[in-house]
Amino acid sequence: MDMLMGDKIADADLADWRKLAQGLHARYLIDDFGTGARFISAVGEAGDEVDHHPIVSMGAGYVDLKLITDDAIYREDDGTEHVVAWPTQQDVDLARRITEIAADQHLVADPAAVSQIELGLDTPHSATIAPVWAALLTGNPAAQGHGSPSDEIRDATGRIPNLWFGGADDDEAPRQRFHVEVYVAPEVAAQRVTAAVAAGGTVVDDTNSPGLTVIADQDGNTGILCVDTSAVKQD
Repeated sequence: MDMLMGDKIADADLADWRKLAQGLHARYLIDDFGTGARFISAVGEAGDEVDHHPIVSMGAGYVDLKLITDDAIYREDDGTEHVVAWPTQQDVDLARRITEIAADQHLVADPAAVSQIELGLDTPHSATIAPVWAALLTGNPAAQGHGSPSDEIRDATGRIPNLWFGGADDDEAPRQRFHVEVYVAPEVAAQRVTAAVAAGGTVVDDTNSPGLTVIADQDGNTGILCVDTSAVKQD
């Protein structure tokens, strides 16, 4: 099944869901464990009907869901096909069904609360060093390039954040190569930047804001606040 580009996801108008990194994410608020368990059970039954299921986690007061297709098809301009992990139409359809289930059970969505962490490592030698990180992070060589046409490290079980590789030059001066990437819902990005600055951080680069905003702490360590602006419906 073909992957859906950001504009198609935006056009789906999934009020309860936000596109973060590679998946669709939703959070529903619950009063107790039993409420969450009943919701997850109903979601599971809906997934059984279409043989597709979300990744689910539950904590005190919330149920988090992530929808992604592990064998989505990405086509390059020349027609070359890659199997990638990315939302497809079946994820959009199931997201709508889950929203209906939540409404039937009188659960409230909190889309602004969804977030995802990824790791970035700038290097000119991703193909060389990726096997080391695949072994170190997951113990599985197949994690290199899993669900991606790049050398990115992705654990199929979701135990660890994805590690992707950015560009760097061999002759660059020593600098921070590792950084954290924090994906948030579009409506909270400005608030998150403001909070980081109020806490003593500095905006290093907002050239591509709100999609990417680089923020440094007082020691100069940088992180990137990320928003998938391609999946935001334009007024």
